[in-house]
Amino acid sequence: MSLYAWAVRDGDVTSFCQGNFDYDKDVDGTDAFVFKKHFGRSQIHTPCPPDGPAPVERTWQSISYAYGDDGWYYNGVHWGGDRFTDNGNGTITDGLTGLIWLKEANCFGQVNWSDALVLANALANGSCGLTDGSIPGSWRLPNVKEMTSLVDYDYVNPAMYAWQFFNNVQSAFYWSSTTRADDTDGAWYVGMYGGSVNYAVKTSMVYVWPVHGGRNW
Repeated sequence: MSLYAWAVRDGDVTSFCQGNFDYDKDVDGTDAFVFKKHFGRSQIHTPCPPDGPAPVERTWQSISYAYGDDGWYYNGVHWGGDRFTDNGNGTITDGLTGLIWLKEANCFGQVNWSDALVLANALANGSCGLTDGSIPGSWRLPNVKEMTSLVDYDYVNPAMYAWQFFNNVQSAFYWSSTTRADDTDGAWYVGMYGGSVNYAVKTSMVYVWPVHGGRNW
């Protein structure tokens, strides 16, 4: 069994990412060393996320509607009941992805895509309920995969479970920073009513949900 398989079996992905484990219960104690070697980790790197692998999260669809569907296999990384942590400073940390989100999900209303990029990048301490000491340039507009990571497909209106702690989540569209490859006048958005992903022309009026953190290499 692979090291990651041991971690998933034991429901202990956090320890796996930190390199603190001996899942096969042997006496050589080399599991962590092998893990760090395989994923290029060393003493100067920080624990994952963001350094380690990025396994796919569960959708949390808990009901199976047909053999072989999402609810049947229930694949993906278990979120855990404490995935999201309210930092008490206007931010929420996602323990699965390592991303830090603005707690207030409707600070800017609906704006076009260009304005969304500017507003997210200009966000700083003292705005939108932030007391985190952040400065302009600390925040950004999430890419489409980061935006969809917030969706819980077991819920609608909005497609998020209550313990995610965010304020004023709109059951509407939220911009991502990702441009559509075959139509660069459009950008992808995530619909938080049911978790849909689609795109709109960049002049459309859509909500903004800033994020910071994440690896850029």
